Amino acid sequence: MSTYSEEHKVFLKKIKREKLIVCVSRLSIIIFFLAIWEILARFSLINTFLSSSPSKVLATTISLFKTGSLFNHIGITLYEVLISFIIASILGFVIAVILWSNRIISKIIEPYITVLNSLPKVALGPLIIIWVGASTNSIIFMALLISVFITIINIYNGFIATDKNYILLLKSFKASKWQIFMKAVLPSNLGTIINAFKINISMSLIGVIMGELLASKNGLGYLIMYGSQVFNINLVITSVVILGIISYLLYFIIDFIEKKLIATN
Repeated sequence: MSTYSEEHKVFLKKIKREKLIVCVSRLSIIIFFLAIWEILARFSLINTFLSSSPSKVLATTISLFKTGSLFNHIGITLYEVLISFIIASILGFVIAVILWSNRIISKIIEPYITVLNSLPKVALGPLIIIWVGASTNSIIFMALLISVFITIINIYNGFIATDKNYILLLKSFKASKWQIFMKAVLPSNLGTIINAFKINISMSLIGVIMGELLASKNGLGYLIMYGSQVFNINLVITSVVILGIISYLLYFIIDFIEKKLIATN
């Protein structure tokens, strides 16, 4: 028993050491990149009019914060992302369940979902603006179009890949379709569903930014478009950096939820 305990302690220390190495390495890469970027800018080895610099990005962020517009634009983008993410997640899950539960419906609908998923959504942007109007609704709708189909496909593929032995075992006990889903299909695909949501949140963010670039007077996508129009590269890069941070935080939250669910189940 004591031998096992010592081995377990060594294993835990190894895991902690690996996590520390990964975190330090990630942080070091970012710091190294920012330092090189700033040095190149300070010594005029790169054109800061075209590439900006970390110090100018920081100054632009502080300026936006002081004017009160920073959190306004972030809040609008986050609102649009979360609404489209929630709708796409619910729709994607429900439609995937329907497709799994009915083979005929699946055979009819699946080709259309594949085709719609492969369509270039950017090309539909002007049409969406004409149909829905240049508003928050059109941005959410565009993000929904980008994220919902890939969510359906990923979750549905997970459902149909469930171990057939589990399903046959439940069928031998006269289990209903709903019981098979709740006892075998859903528990087996919690990881798949969470992974689909990870992709969904990224696609929702991409869709929202695309929509804001086309039809918005607010949001981080608007700041990127406005900055490019007035040749303010500092504003463009600042907005992109903030988007990167938001994307990471949203992914981190879903990843944290996934780990908690796996630990619970």
